[in-house]
Amino acid sequence: MSSQNVLSLEAVSVVRDGKQILGPVSFRIAAGERWVVLGPNGAGKSTLLGVLAARIFPTKGSAQLLDQQVGRVDLSELRTRIGLASPSLEAMVESDELVKDVVLTAAYAIIGRWKEAYDLWDESRAVALLTTFGVRELGDRRFSTLSSGEKKRVLISRALMADPELILLDEPAAGLDVGGREDLLRRFAQFSEDPTAPASVLVTHHIEEIPVGTTHAILLKDGKIAVSGPVESVVTTEHVSAVFGLPIAVVHESSRFFARA
Repeated sequence: MSSQNVLSLEAVSVVRDGKQILGPVSFRIAAGERWVVLGPNGAGKSTLLGVLAARIFPTKGSAQLLDQQVGRVDLSELRTRIGLASPSLEAMVESDELVKDVVLTAAYAIIGRWKEAYDLWDESRAVALLTTFGVRELGDRRFSTLSSGEKKRVLISRALMADPELILLDEPAAGLDVGGREDLLRRFAQFSEDPTAPASVLVTHHIEEIPVGTTHAILLKDGKIAVSGPVESVVTTEHVSAVFGLPIAVVHESSRFFARA
């Protein structure tokens, strides 16, 4: 199982208004791997994540997600197998939606509860995930009343609700204070230790937000992969300085990464 490819991109490019904003990029992720995508603003990180989430079609190249070829498969079915937590998804949640329903509705890959029927297993899984990420007591609150950090924890719980084979996190620690960031990263690292946990891709600007247990990394620059591979060989002083265009000292300590100008 560990050698099975969860996704494979071959010479994928995305063009918008005549401008190539991503690519060509090629890489593969195997089951059980934990990836992080780093790069400066405008590097193409969110566009890449959109391709991996089957929400952006490649202009050129081939994207195979979970053994399905994008462009030749029912996307509504494919998306139920991919968990996604992102700022754009957060903006789509109605302000009066209950927290527990934000998580539950992921079972149908929809946003906003209407007349769907959920069984006891669904409800129990939603509670268990909210518990895992420390927000169980918020289940009956309105989503709009939560803090930024609480919303991020709820959205990660939602991303895992349908027991996905791949989970994608777009800047999950953005806007959090140090305590909130460390607690969230600790909980995600603990969850990822489970051998049955899905493969993951986390996008961030900051190397301090790389969770313990991350196995691989991609550094993006100008829409292209500058370097990729095992995280310890990618997130280095040399590579990070080159991609961000500044002399940055990278320290790897206690399975975490830190940057100093």
